[in-house]
Amino acid sequence: MTKYRGVIPGIFTMGNLFCGFASIITSVKGEKPTEAAWLVIFAAFFDFLDGLVARLSGSSSRFGVELDSLADVVSFGLAPAVLLYTFKMIEFGNWGWLPGFVFISAAAFRLARFNLTAKLESKGNFIGMPVPAAAVALASFVIFCEAIWGEIRLDRFLLIMVVLFSALMVSTIEYEAMPGFDFSNPRNRIKTLILVIIGIGLVIRTRFVLFPLLAIYTLSGLIKFAVSLAINNARKDLVQPRNIFKKKKITE
Repeated sequence: MTKYRGVIPGIFTMGNLFCGFASIITSVKGEKPTEAAWLVIFAAFFDFLDGLVARLSGSSSRFGVELDSLADVVSFGLAPAVLLYTFKMIEFGNWGWLPGFVFISAAAFRLARFNLTAKLESKGNFIGMPVPAAAVALASFVIFCEAIWGEIRLDRFLLIMVVLFSALMVSTIEYEAMPGFDFSNPRNRIKTLILVIIGIGLVIRTRFVLFPLLAIYTLSGLIKFAVSLAINNARKDLVQPRNIFKKKKITE
């Protein structure tokens, strides 16, 4: 029975891949952009279940990590890029494909780097913005626009987001991971409480709440990085003056 424990996480990985592929097909057919966007979000849900089940069942493996990343390239790299190009960036002319390619390249780089550093036993915070988070942020923006205006607007803002998310994925800025199951840790308890509140908000008004929440998550990494940088610079400023007043050795 033990050797079959890895089958269930693999099923969820295939669910992730199926949703990503279905999103691409939906975009190519030129149907409603919200349908393709929701499929990206469903792919992220399967991706979450994949990791959760693998950790709970103790069936994490190097093969599972590699398979999951291959599915993620399709669902969270290619699918959002095709979605945005089909329904908006094609309007930018001959170079409309370029932002999508930059996003796919950044996603592939981020996933490859993750595979090299991934630990099967434990999971810390993310180094660089997680690829699923970036993809869901773009998909939720499409849903947000459609809910308010009935179409995708804010073209320049969308382009800035694609470039920003691409840069954040390949960066070394730290982003918070999902809380673990060790609730004796106060940090995990706070994270869990925040997730419960977010979950309630998503159930009530998903179309209007999801994108703002992911925008806050994106900014959280940048703010945390800026604060850390400011603290480190302040420490250096406190240390350096001591060297100025250091007594010089007198030589004859």
